[in-house]
This record gives sequence, structure tokens and C-alpha cells, in this order.
Amino acid sequence: MFRSIDMFAEKLALLGQDISKLLTDYGSVYLGGIRNTLILAIVATAIGCLIGFICGILQTIPVVKHDSLVKRFLLGLLRIVIRIYVEVFRGTPMILQAVFIYYGVPYFTGIPFKNVWVVAIIVVSINTGAYMAESVRGGILSIDIGQTEGAKAIGMNHFQTMTNVILPQALRNIMPQIGNNYIINVKDTSVMFIIGFSDFFSVHKMVSGAIFKYFPSAAIEMIAYLCMTLLASFLLRWLEKKMDGSDNYELAASDQLVMSAGTYNSPRTGSPYDEKNREFGGGVRIRAMADADEGGEI
Repeated sequence: MFRSIDMFAEKLALLGQDISKLLTDYGSVYLGGIRNTLILAIVATAIGCLIGFICGILQTIPVVKHDSLVKRFLLGLLRIVIRIYVEVFRGTPMILQAVFIYYGVPYFTGIPFKNVWVVAIIVVSINTGAYMAESVRGGILSIDIGQTEGAKAIGMNHFQTMTNVILPQALRNIMPQIGNNYIINVKDTSVMFIIGFSDFFSVHKMVSGAIFKYFPSAAIEMIAYLCMTLLASFLLRWLEKKMDGSDNYELAASDQLVMSAGTYNSPRTGSPYDEKNREFGGGVRIRAMADADEGGEI
């Protein structure tokens, strides 16, 4: 048993030496791959969220019987297109989507892509948008219907209701899903090596193929990916707590809008609100009531 422990310790020390040598020789290459992965994940997640919000809002636009035929037709057509888009990009692997776009578009158009960054951002963005579309739709539908009815009661149209009432609340509800999509994108960008994108995983393939130290390089990749996702999880949880606000609330003992006694200003003399102004009849009626009270009769 002790011999096995000693062998494991020796292998662990050897692994540390190999990792240290790899970081010394190829540290800048690994950092470049991390930079590309983070940039792609952040930009694609932001664009994907925008696509998801647009698709989610379009799917929740109400349609009633008295709407015009053109409006009902266009909204119905949009919902069919969005549904096809969501099902196709949620139901196929991202690596195949990258292959179809990178090689399929030049195949039909004859125009090759000159920048692999553009293709990588397009692929990851539309894939993220497909997932976010359903998350946004669910977040909007999760808001109580009374919020919409209250907004309409004070005269808001659908656009004002969505931007001022529904979406701020829905955004908080779908924040965990936005974070999940970002973390997934940090990991799933590794499939972009299929189109020649220099992400973190492609660096691992290049280094391990050059010096034939596959496992030490894979260990570096594992640790770095875990650090990136844990940092993202920490920041997203902090952001959620900031959006929730403080847990301690102070209830006002009195209405701050009600003026206290003695703070009212008396009406200007001669104005319609002046009780002594004869022009408006108020003074005559008040004086007659006062005389009646003194005489004991009305």
C-alpha cells in the first residue's frame, strides 16, 4: 500500500514538473488561447442574448380577434420562423453548425469566409440565441398577468408595458440562464477548432502534438477551464445579489406625502379659494351661518 502511495506521489511530482515546463515554454500561447476563448464567449453571449430577447418578445406579442388580418398573418409567420430557428439550432450540435456555415455558405455562394472570427461569433451567437429565445419567453410568461393589466389600466401600450414593467422583472428571472449560457459558451467554444479558430483547446492540440505530452497539457486545460467557469459563477451570483437589493427594509410609519399640521399655506386673499371673498359667494354664506349660530337659529 505504501509503495503504491509512493508511486502515485512520484507520478504527481513528475506531472508537476511537466506542467511547469509546458507553462515556461508555451505559457504565452496558452494565455493567447484563453484570451480568444473569453472574447468569443463574452461577445457571442451578448449577441445571443440580444437575439433571444428579440425572439422572445416577438413570441409574446398578444393577438386578439379585432386585430387586422395583416398583423395576425405577420405575427403568425414570425412565430413559425422563430420556432423553426429554435428547434434547428437547439437540436443540432454546435460543431456541425460551424461546419455547415463555414463550408456550406461558400459551397452555395462561391464566396469563402476571409475571417474565421466572424464565423465563430456567428455560430456561437445564433446557437445561444436559440436557447435564450425560450428562456426569455418563459421569463416574460412567468410575470403575473396583473402586472400587464395594471400597466394597461394607466394607459401604457404594449411596448411601454414590456420595457418599463415586464422586461425588468423578467431579466432578473432569467439571469441564472444567461450565466449558464455564458459558462456553456466558455466550454463549447472548444469545438471551433474544426474551422481553424485558435481557441484554448486548439492550443492544447497544437502543444500536445508538438512535444507529445498529452496528459500534462490536458491537465493545464482542465484547471484553466475550471478557473474560468468558477470565476464566472462567482461574478454572476454577485450580480444577482446586487439586483435583488438589500434584505432589510424599513416601512414608513406615516405617509411622507401627507403634509403635517401647520405646514399648509392659507389661500391668497381674493382668490376663489378665499372663504372671505364675497365675489364668489363664499364669504356671504359663511357669515350667514355664523350669525345664525350666534342667534340660536338657522
